[in-house]
This record gives sequence, C-alpha cells and structure tokens, in this order.
Amino acid sequence: MFKPKYSISPDVLNAISEISEIKVIIERSPVLPINELELKRQALIRQVHTSTSIEGNKLDEYQVDKVLSGMSVVADDKSILEVKNYQNAVRLMEKMANNKIKIDLDVILKIHAVTTKDLLEPQKTGNIRPGDIFIVDELGHGKEHLRYKGPEAENVEKLLKELLDWLYSEQGKNLHPVLKAGLFHSQFVHIHPFTDGNGRVTRLLTNLILYLDGWDFRRVIVLEEFYNKNRQNYYNALAYGWNDHYSSDPDFTDWLEYFVAGFLVESRKVKHVITSLGFDRASGHEQSLLDTDEVKIIDFLLASQKITSEEIAGLLRIAKRTSQLKLKGLVEKGLIKSEGKGPATYYILNQ
Repeated sequence: MFKPKYSISPDVLNAISEISEIKVIIERSPVLPINELELKRQALIRQVHTSTSIEGNKLDEYQVDKVLSGMSVVADDKSILEVKNYQNAVRLMEKMANNKIKIDLDVILKIHAVTTKDLLEPQKTGNIRPGDIFIVDELGHGKEHLRYKGPEAENVEKLLKELLDWLYSEQGKNLHPVLKAGLFHSQFVHIHPFTDGNGRVTRLLTNLILYLDGWDFRRVIVLEEFYNKNRQNYYNALAYGWNDHYSSDPDFTDWLEYFVAGFLVESRKVKHVITSLGFDRASGHEQSLLDTDEVKIIDFLLASQKITSEEIAGLLRIAKRTSQLKLKGLVEKGLIKSEGKGPATYYILNQ
C-alpha cells in the first residue's frame, strides 16, 4: 500500500487551523442566491481557464468565458476543445461529488476520457498509457534535459490501486482533508498514468476528494489560480522530494507546505469576497445585489488588489466612460473606494 512519508511543520498546522476557521465562516454566511450563482459561475470560468492555461492553453479568461457561454471566439480548435472538455469534466466531477461516489479506477478513466475527448487518439483516451513516459525540458540547439521519468507502464495500474486503497484506508480517512488531497495530488501526478492530460486530471481529482469530504468552500474556491500565478513554482514544488524518476519512497513534506500555503491563499480570497460583499454576519454590511460585471470587478480586485477604469474597460470590453459608471456604482454601494486623483485614480476594496 501507498505509505506517504512526511512531517507537519508548525506553519502547516497554523495554516490548516486558519483554513478551518475560514471554512466555517464561508459555510455560515448567508448569500443572496443570485449572487452565489454568479460567484460560482465566475469560479468555474477561472478554474477552467487556469487549469488549462497551466498546460499551455492559449485562451485568455475573457475568451474562456465566451466559450463556456456557447459563443464563438477567434482561436485554434485545439484550445477551444480543451476548454469545452474541461468544462464538461468539471461538471462530471461535481455530479460525482453530489452522488457521493467512491473514487476507483473506472472513475479516474471516465474523467480522463471526458478531459481528453477528441484531443488524443481513441486508444489513448480514457486508458492507461501503454508505454513509458518522459518529461523533458528543451534547452535549445537540439539539447534536452530529462526532468522526470514516470514508473514503468506495467506498474501504473498497481500503483493507482495502491493509492486508492490508501485513500479509503483508516489512515486516509483519519487524515485532514487538505493534507489528504495534497498527498494524493503529488502521488497521482508522479504516477503519470496517461499519455497526456495528467495535470488536468490530477487537479480534477484533487477537487473531487475535497468536495466528497465537504471541503468545497461553496465551490467558489479555485486552487488552480495559485498554481497558475507562478507555474514554475508549481512545477518546482511538485519536484520536491523526488529525483528525475519515479521513487517508491519520496518525502512529501516540502510539497505539503507549498500545497497548504496555496490553499490558505485561495481560501482567504474567498473569505475576502464573502465579507466584502456583505455576506458575513460579522461584517455588519447589508448584502448588495450585484450584476455579472460587478462580480467580475470584485473578482479582479481580489487578485490584483487595485484597478483603474482603463483596466475595467479592457476586462469587460466596454467604453471607459461605462467602466467609470460601473466603478461609481460600486463606490456608492460601499464595496470599493477610490485612491489618488485625476489620471492617477485607482480603486481598491473598501475593507
């Protein structure tokens, strides 16, 4: 059986404690249904965009929004299909969570089949890779550097079954859900069971584990945003405790510190938007009914800390004058405030 080796630092314990407190706040916060639906829609857009972007998808968030809304965009067919497939895979994952399914090999293969539909040869879609896998870095001038070699193809199914056995063992069941999801994430991606699509399936399964354990944060948390913000840090963190080939005895300590730190960053953002919009009883604010554009602006502010009317115009594809009116409306609702004067004016959340 899979027996992960790791130690828990005081920083990880403190982060887990804060994450748990935030989870309670978010779960107990009353939210206007129309606002919650829009928050979830924006979260889906960010989730699809960031997870596919990590793998090199060329669509920006605005284009992803249009694709998910059934609209056409000017982009290559492969990028559009990756986004549509991932949307369908997220929906499948959420349906599985709602039905409280048990994750087994068939579930994993089904998620991979949806994620890679028409992107791979039929025999590679929803099937374990038939041969060895090598991840290499291009150094230029025809030179390559081996970053990682996965386990032998004939061992993949056995390793997956051992990982799933651990997931449902007493050790797995008694482990904190965030730590359990983090350990699964690293081990699964290093097993690298598929010819392609491993990263996307790993992140979907990580979310599924959290959802099944009731750690979905009302499904508005997007862990993938933390990974996509600095992809190299994500790749480096996944390599912590591993050499350039599969190992049966890695140390997951450093990876867990990265994973938990990222989880805390993203959970704080969710708490911030909940309290900023007046959903938290402790905030003392009345809830404001927001339209789609207003939620996007608040969403953007959570990530960027400040924003200008020019940036809003670009984000929403509207005239600058219209963006100024939207910002004025959010100021009047007490959700944001302006700083600076004249052309140097920018807006921040009103905390």
